[in-house]
Amino acid sequence: MVGMTGGPAPYVYVCTRMRMRKSKLIQRDEYLRMLNMSLPEITRVIEETMYKQEIDELGTSFKGIDLIEVALSWNLAKEYQKILEITPGTLKQFTSSYLRRWDIQNVLNILRGKTEGIKVGKIKEILIPAGSLDRFILDRLLAEDSMDRIVEALRGYRMYPVLAENIGEAKETGSFSRMENELYKQFYADLLAQAESGIKGGQLFLSFIQLDINISNIKTLFRLRADKIEGDPHEMYIAGGVLTVDDFVRLNTIQDQVEFIDNLKMKVRQKTLLAFLDELKGENKMHDIEVRLTSVQLDQMERMSKRHPFSIHPILVYLEKKKYEVFNLRAIARGKESMLSADRIMKYLVI
Repeated sequence: MVGMTGGPAPYVYVCTRMRMRKSKLIQRDEYLRMLNMSLPEITRVIEETMYKQEIDELGTSFKGIDLIEVALSWNLAKEYQKILEITPGTLKQFTSSYLRRWDIQNVLNILRGKTEGIKVGKIKEILIPAGSLDRFILDRLLAEDSMDRIVEALRGYRMYPVLAENIGEAKETGSFSRMENELYKQFYADLLAQAESGIKGGQLFLSFIQLDINISNIKTLFRLRADKIEGDPHEMYIAGGVLTVDDFVRLNTIQDQVEFIDNLKMKVRQKTLLAFLDELKGENKMHDIEVRLTSVQLDQMERMSKRHPFSIHPILVYLEKKKYEVFNLRAIARGKESMLSADRIMKYLVI
């Protein structure tokens, strides 16, 4: 048995814990039952799961949809922090780096919320302090009265140079798209550099990140086809996956859906993704494509974790599946609040 800083015993322990946690996640049948419930009934069901502590703690301050929103955010952040606490050695380094994507999401939500004049309390409800920016730092950002001051408050953090370079354009145009693209490109470049640095387990981390990049680029190509996002395709491309920037730009110029998918299939390798792409030749609904691509990605991640049961894979799979549990519960609650039909809400769920 090797010491508790990164040998086989702690790897086995933490990966076993991840599988146990994953087995307790809400299953498809439970989601289907929730679709036929009222919002108070859904709140009670959520309270009976792993969200009880948060529902109880927040029940005196929030009601209805607000209670569900905040309880889900708190639970997800606390769960991620617990996982970091029990994760040893290099696995902790990889996990911590991967969770920094939440810093990007939180800062963008604060900047967009402030620009749109949304109340601080409402912005706070959707923040998930699961990265390097904890709840106290996010509260300080929320208290700032201008975008420039928010950016300056992040001086010294990895994302600061990108924020500082792009905040002028964001203020001028009212769009954070370019800033978001640049932040995620930096995020993935940092992950790739870490995975390729020779650190133990880096190759397995690399395979996971490359899958993430591949799916992100494919989603972006489909969004561009549906004219759902603005900007230069070169700026939206993320390096490090199977597509080169030339591939990405060329694929974006192909008008015919069948031809586009046939060309895309020549570049991807995963069998599940190849089969899925064939199904899309007559599909044009962007939202359905995105949800199904996410399901394909989760399925591929699950396969990777089974091939490497004592590695970074089971940890990252659980992080993703837990994230989508929260995503699904939030979608059901918001759908019920908006009086959407069960069939309509079902299309938003990743199950």
